[in-house]
Amino acid sequence: MSIELRDRFFVLSAGDVPAEETDRYRAEVDATDAEPAATVDGLDISWHPSARFKAVRFIDAERIDERVRDLFARPSADAPYLAAVFVDPHELSFRTFENIVPLDRLFEDVPLEAELVGRTEHAEGVFSFSLRLPAEGRARLAQLDELKLYVPPLNAVSRGGERFIFHSAPLAEALSAAVAEALPPVAAEGFSHVNPVFRCNRFEPGDANFHRHRDTPYYDAARRHISRYTVLLYLTGGTGSPALDLVGGTALGEIGEFTCVIFDQRYEHEGAPYRDGRKVFLRTELIFTADEVTEAPEIGELFSKACYLTGESVFAPELARHADAYYNQVAAAHWNGWGDGPARETFVHKEFRGVHFVANGYDFWFAKTDALSPAECAALTLLDYFNCKIGDTAFRALCRTEVIESDGTGWIPEFLRARRGGSAMTRVDKSAFFPEPERPDGRTCCPFHYSGRYDPTRHDEIVDLYTEAQSFAKAHILPAPILMLGEDVALDPDRFVIQDNLIHVLGKGALKPVNFAACWNDESIPEDYVVVAAKVGVAQFLVPPIMYAESDGCYHLTFDFFRNSWMVDHQRATIPIPRITEDDWADPDESRAWRRSVDDSLIDDEHPLPPSDLWDDEEDDWDEEDD
Repeated sequence: MSIELRDRFFVLSAGDVPAEETDRYRAEVDATDAEPAATVDGLDISWHPSARFKAVRFIDAERIDERVRDLFARPSADAPYLAAVFVDPHELSFRTFENIVPLDRLFEDVPLEAELVGRTEHAEGVFSFSLRLPAEGRARLAQLDELKLYVPPLNAVSRGGERFIFHSAPLAEALSAAVAEALPPVAAEGFSHVNPVFRCNRFEPGDANFHRHRDTPYYDAARRHISRYTVLLYLTGGTGSPALDLVGGTALGEIGEFTCVIFDQRYEHEGAPYRDGRKVFLRTELIFTADEVTEAPEIGELFSKACYLTGESVFAPELARHADAYYNQVAAAHWNGWGDGPARETFVHKEFRGVHFVANGYDFWFAKTDALSPAECAALTLLDYFNCKIGDTAFRALCRTEVIESDGTGWIPEFLRARRGGSAMTRVDKSAFFPEPERPDGRTCCPFHYSGRYDPTRHDEIVDLYTEAQSFAKAHILPAPILMLGEDVALDPDRFVIQDNLIHVLGKGALKPVNFAACWNDESIPEDYVVVAAKVGVAQFLVPPIMYAESDGCYHLTFDFFRNSWMVDHQRATIPIPRITEDDWADPDESRAWRRSVDDSLIDDEHPLPPSDLWDDEEDDWDEEDD
C-alpha cells in the first residue's frame, strides 16, 4: 500500500489527471498513518506521503540512513542521486521552509564556458544579453525542466506556476566570469560573484501572473556582501503581455530563448506567462562587496515578522498574504528608505499548556506572574520561533492559535492579564542522569572466564567505556538550556543569564578527545554492556541576546535576528543516556549497546567518539578455535 502511494504520487504529479482520481488519492493519503523512517536536518522524513507527511522535498540520498535508503523513490532519471522524501509541514521553520536541491553534480564535467553578448540597455540599470554556451552546456540547462523537481512555491498566493530551488557552484562560477566581462564598468564596480542558489520557474499558458513585487536583497554582514541586481535567464522563448514588466523601466513583450536579463533590484516588476508555450527561467542575483551599509533596525524588525508569519501560514493560510506584503515593504525600504508602515498589524495569540502569549515574529509578550520567569518566557519564545519538536510533535502544532489584527499594541497587556497562567515547564537536575559508576574490580576478566559470577558493573573496561559514554552525553546535555523529557519540557535557568535588559542564552562548549582501549575473550564485547538508560531531547541555540523589558504587567521580549552579524542557529537532537547493564552475559545478536543509539551527526571534532568495536555480522571473523 505504501509503495503504491509513493509511486502514484509521482504519476499524478506528472500530468493532467481527472479531478476525481486526485481526490481519491488525497483521501487515501489522509487515511494513512506513518511513522518516520529517518531524520535529516532535524526533520522526520517518510518515503511515502501520509496524513502527516505531505510536503515533498528532494535531498541527496546519501544523507538518508542506509538501512532505509532504498525505500525512497528516485524520481529524476537525470539526477538519480536525489531521493524524494516527505516531511510534516508543521515541523518547518524559517531555516527549513525552502528545499534547496543540490545540483552541483549535474553540472560537473559539462563545458560551461559562458559568454553574454549583444548587450542592450533598456533603461537605467536594465540590461539584456544573449547567453552563448557550448551545446552540451545548453542541453544541460534545458534539462532542468525535465528533472521532475517542481513544487508549488511558498508564496503561491502572489504568483502562479511552479518552481524549485537548487544550488550549483559550477553554473554560478561560469556565469560570474561571463557577467564580469559583459557588464558596463559602472554597473560592475564591486561585483563579486553570481549567487549559486538558483530558482527554476515554470509557467504554462493560462497560469496566474507572478504579481508585482520587489526582490528582497541578499545580505551577508560577515562577508560584507549584498545583492544589487537580479538575474533572469530564460531557457525558453515566447511572447507575453508583457512577459516582463519593470515598473518605471521597460516592458519586454517578446523574449528569445537563452536571453539573460539583468536589472537593478530597486525595480518593482511583474511577469506574465507566455501566450504561445511554456515559460521556463532561472532567477538568481549578482553579489557585490559593500563598503558601507547603513543599518535600519525597523527593516530587520519587519523582515523577522515576515519570516514568522510565513511559518504560521501553515496553520493559518490567511497569514501568507500578510507575510508577502511585509516582504515587499522590506525590499522597497532597502532602496527607498523606510516609508509608511502597514495601517494594521497582524499578531498571533498562542496558548501552550496554560501559558498565553502574543507574538508577531519580532515581539513576544507574556503576562507577568509569579509562576512565569523571564527565562521561561525566553525559552518559550525560542521553542516557538524555531518550531522545536517536543516528543514527536512540533511546538506550533501543540499551541492553540488565534490570528488578531489591530492598529497597535496597546490592547496586549489587558488581553494577557485576563489570561494569566502558570508555568508550562518543569525543572530538572541534570546530574541525576549521570550516576557515578561502581568501583572497578581489577580481578574481573570476562563472561567467558567468570561464567555465572560475572558482574559487568565492576569490570574496569566496561566502567571506562561507561565513563567515556557519559562524557559524550554530558557534553550535549549539560550545556543545553532546554531538555525534552518525552512530552515534558525542562528548563535549565542557569543557561539563561539576564543582564542589563538582555537575556543571554548560553550554548554548549567543546569536549576533549577520549581514547578507548579494550581486550576481550568472549563473543560479546564490552560495548554490549553499556546500554541505553533513557533518551533525552536537547535544544541548543546560537542566538544573539534577547532584549527584555517589563511594562504594564507584561514581559516584553524582542529578537534582533536579521539586522546584525550574529549567526543564528539551533540544533534539536536526542541524546542517549548510558548505563551499565546488570546482565551477566550480553547476547551480541540482540545487542542494545549505547553506541548503536548515538546519532553520527552528533560526533565531530568537539564531540568525538572513536569507531565502534561492535561486531558486524557480515565481517565477523570469530574463530571457534579461539575458544
